[in-house]
Amino acid sequence: FGFLHGFDAEEDLVESLASMSTKERIKAIQKMPETMKKKREIRNKVLKEISKKSRHHGAQPSCCTQCLQGTAVSFRRFGNTLSEYFHQLRVWHKTLKIIGAEFGTSVLSYFVFLKWLLNFNIFSFLINFSFITIPQLLAAEPNNLSFTGLELLTGAGYFQRTVLYYGFYTNATIRKIENGPSYNMQLAYIFTVGIYFVICFLILLFSMAKFFSRNFVNPQAFSVNASKLLCTWDFNITNEKAVKLKQKNLHTQIKEDLTEVNKEVLNFSVMERARRFAIHLIAWVASLGTAVGACAGVYFLSINNLELFMKGYRNDLEGQAAMLVLPVIVSLLNTLIPFFFSWLGHLEKFQTPGQHIYVTITRNIILKMSIVGILCYYWLNIVATSESQCWETLVGQDIYRLVLVDFIFCLLGSFFGEFLRRIIGTTVCMRLGLPEFDIGRNVLDLIYAQTLTWIGILFSPLLPGIQMIAFLIVFFVKKVSLMRNCQPPRKVWRTAQMMTSFIFLLFCPCFLGVLSVIGVTVWRLKPSEECGPFRGLSSMYAAVDEWIRILESYTASKWVVWIYHNLISSELFFFILSSFVLIVIYLYWQIIQGRKTMTKLLRKQIAN
Repeated sequence: FGFLHGFDAEEDLVESLASMSTKERIKAIQKMPETMKKKREIRNKVLKEISKKSRHHGAQPSCCTQCLQGTAVSFRRFGNTLSEYFHQLRVWHKTLKIIGAEFGTSVLSYFVFLKWLLNFNIFSFLINFSFITIPQLLAAEPNNLSFTGLELLTGAGYFQRTVLYYGFYTNATIRKIENGPSYNMQLAYIFTVGIYFVICFLILLFSMAKFFSRNFVNPQAFSVNASKLLCTWDFNITNEKAVKLKQKNLHTQIKEDLTEVNKEVLNFSVMERARRFAIHLIAWVASLGTAVGACAGVYFLSINNLELFMKGYRNDLEGQAAMLVLPVIVSLLNTLIPFFFSWLGHLEKFQTPGQHIYVTITRNIILKMSIVGILCYYWLNIVATSESQCWETLVGQDIYRLVLVDFIFCLLGSFFGEFLRRIIGTTVCMRLGLPEFDIGRNVLDLIYAQTLTWIGILFSPLLPGIQMIAFLIVFFVKKVSLMRNCQPPRKVWRTAQMMTSFIFLLFCPCFLGVLSVIGVTVWRLKPSEECGPFRGLSSMYAAVDEWIRILESYTASKWVVWIYHNLISSELFFFILSSFVLIVIYLYWQIIQGRKTMTKLLRKQIAN
């Protein structure tokens, strides 16, 4: 009788599915808590039922209808096949699951952030390549310089006369056909870079909001802890490897939740507090003093670097090697000093790993952003006012070398900081054991690299493409190094807010600092007289003013002129807009406060 009852239920299910539209039927079958094999069986039965009904009603479709249906099915199958292939191409999807299961969410957050930056740079490269590089390639003259191979390291020589640098781009209007459509390279360059930074601003803002709502406002915090044990298993998983991976993942998540629940608050005596405060104070003085010393060294070294450039471009090996002195020293400081900061963090003996990581990240961000600030001062106040024929290309070459050498040192850091450390810890000094993955140091390496890329976009439009390749290699190198050389964190802890913190650090101070550098370059600095799309102008932004003056003579473009004068260049408009945004923020803040009060009252009712 039970078998007959199950058979009747399945028949009813097939009949109800057959009566639905194609789109509703597909969604209903997908949502069923059944294995893929069972879903396919149900789908085939539904299709048979539909064909029976059509034959029963004698509704024989016409030849045209059959062709259309066959074409639709073929396209659907082709789309499903493509989606499966694209899913397989997402090689990091399975990797991230394995890392989360083996090492927890703290280490996983680094790789999620790296993947996010990789996608970000793919988007940046596509925009610059489409609207700046491709038009220039259509109008480019042949490069007569010889390629020796050293240019890959120095960025000079052959690359000076390529689309890699600002100085190669024309200031003329590109027109391939006489009396045909034209392409104004000046406007394309400044509008592409400007709109790109606006899009970056919005992406960072919405990403912060999304991760904040997902992690800080965590709905799981108000759910019963037992739900993770009773309600999170996915019964669609039948593959043995996938089952074991899911078990490991749940095991790690439960350990992290238990650690947070059983977190102990240590009570120190007055003497212990004073001693800990003294240790923290000494550590901060030592870290800030190290950062100041590093910045002073970078400044004096950069002055010597400019003197080398002013002597002229030399093609001999000595001249090529001298160009790499500044980026090598900067990368050495950025690689070695964070190890010192990590050692200081171990001496301070923080109560939780999270405190250790956040303090290390803060010290590293102070160091790296101070060095970037010194370099920006050197580029904008010394190189830009020098007697160089094309100071923008000099800045682009400096940033290219910094990005490339930083990438090499990142790979060397994995070798010396993790591989050799594992060899020493397992053969020479067994007491050390396997190393742990240094999240703070590695995250700040990514933020520093992305900051250099943003600064360099104006001087080297293809820099995001180079950084995209670098991040892709770093992802796989770090993954292999993590799996082979590192051990899971000794203290398991949950990092719900880690990704939000990473993007916040990327936004402020890095992205906002880059905006100020780009703003000074576009509005204040005079472009080179002999190179680049803005040659001969008083500033890069003067190209927009000239375009607006041309549009004033056309009646059909009056609305563009009105928007420019009354909105874009109006301080009153931005004052009103800022006031409106502040009012909206205040209203949302009041709504959040009211919801917090309501949440407290509801939790009290539950407790009662």
